[in-house]
Amino acid sequence: QTQSNDRKFEIFDRVLSLSTSNMNNMLDKRRPARLPPEVNRILYVRNLPFKITADEMYDIFGKYGAIRQIRLGDKQNTRGTAFVVYEDIYDAKSAVDHLSGFNVCGRYLIVLYYQASKAHKKIDEMKKRKEIEDLKTKFGVDESS
Repeated sequence: QTQSNDRKFEIFDRVLSLSTSNMNNMLDKRRPARLPPEVNRILYVRNLPFKITADEMYDIFGKYGAIRQIRLGDKQNTRGTAFVVYEDIYDAKSAVDHLSGFNVCGRYLIVLYYQASKAHKKIDEMKKRKEIEDLKTKFGVDESS
């Protein structure tokens, strides 16, 4: 029996050392890869459970690298969303690759790279629409006629 246990430990040690060397090779290989332009340290996460806590977010997203900041949506129109900012762009990429579609409390996460240009375009568009509505109201323009 002790010989059998010794053999099991020997096999376990060998698997562990292979796993460690493979992990080191993967880490060495992932750094020099050229990343697509949309890859960003800032992630936008949608479809979160409304009652998720910041600690739970750190537990989920912290597995992929050091996190600088997590901002959970707390207003009526931002609930279920969050921004996750990683220290390293490769950690953010790993989180997107692994957590997109991840099931949390029966909800499948949507993890995207934050794209500031798209966000600014949407804000500008909303401002223009509001300005047009204000002008219509001011000058009494009715679209139904």
